[in-house]
Amino acid sequence: MVQLMRRTLVTGASGYVGSRLIAELRAQGEAVGAVARNPSRVSFDPAVTVHRADMLDPRSLEAIQDGYTTAYYLVHSMGRGNGADYESRDATAARNFARFAAARGIEQVIYLGGLGDQPQSQHLRSRQHVGEILREEGPALTWFRAGMVVGAGSESYRTLRSLVQRLPVMLAPAWLNTPTQAIAVADVVRYLIEAARMPEARSREIQIGSPDILTYGRMLDGMADALELRRRPRIPVPLLTPWLSSHWIGLVTPVDAGVARPLIEGLSTETTVTDPSGMAVFDFQPRSFEQALREAIREEQQLGEVPPSS
Repeated sequence: MVQLMRRTLVTGASGYVGSRLIAELRAQGEAVGAVARNPSRVSFDPAVTVHRADMLDPRSLEAIQDGYTTAYYLVHSMGRGNGADYESRDATAARNFARFAAARGIEQVIYLGGLGDQPQSQHLRSRQHVGEILREEGPALTWFRAGMVVGAGSESYRTLRSLVQRLPVMLAPAWLNTPTQAIAVADVVRYLIEAARMPEARSREIQIGSPDILTYGRMLDGMADALELRRRPRIPVPLLTPWLSSHWIGLVTPVDAGVARPLIEGLSTETTVTDPSGMAVFDFQPRSFEQALREAIREEQQLGEVPPSS
């Protein structure tokens, strides 16, 4: 019996995780198609087929050719410039893609969402709703749930680094005591790729994270240590809410305000792995938070984006 070659479709191809995923899939010899609203923003191996499509326009999806067996859904509308309406846009995009994938015979959709039970923030709530839509209306779904992704191009990581580098003293709102479980981008990509090759990962929700459960305050200290900088003193300001925090953070970091604010507003939700059974299916141990930080800093220094610590 001849086994058909897997063909993989990656949405959100111009994003940080999407671009890393495509590069790794090609390095492993997989046939890959990339979906982007603006193909001029992406640059891949010439063997990658690039499709111009917008998840908010179901007609644009019709131009994507048949034959894909696996699809990664890495799309979100946050930061696209239309204010707080991204939650409804996320839902529309997920519904359009789920129906497209089901109609085209895609066998498995793999989605990267967020950790956090009963989240209060619009951002985390939207990520959860997207997963529910994909599960209800599309093919078999592998739903990964992760906290902060640590990597040289991750917006959460860049926010953390900028706070440590730019502020000699920091305000300390109550949300700095919220526990979280970050994960290295290399581990996220490995989980995403291996899930497509493991039948036991299909139709399953899988929480992923590093071995370390840390507060955001301890993560700031860890970033200072990794950058070989003095740990920043913190002035307690218990009444400084995540919403208010997002405004001053937008002033002192280079991260786009449309992205930074929803991320910061989600920091009051505990984002830890409460069910490790999904991770146990995979035969590897994620990196520690310290190792993830050092790898990200080293990558930035190699790219010339961060000066070496003196």
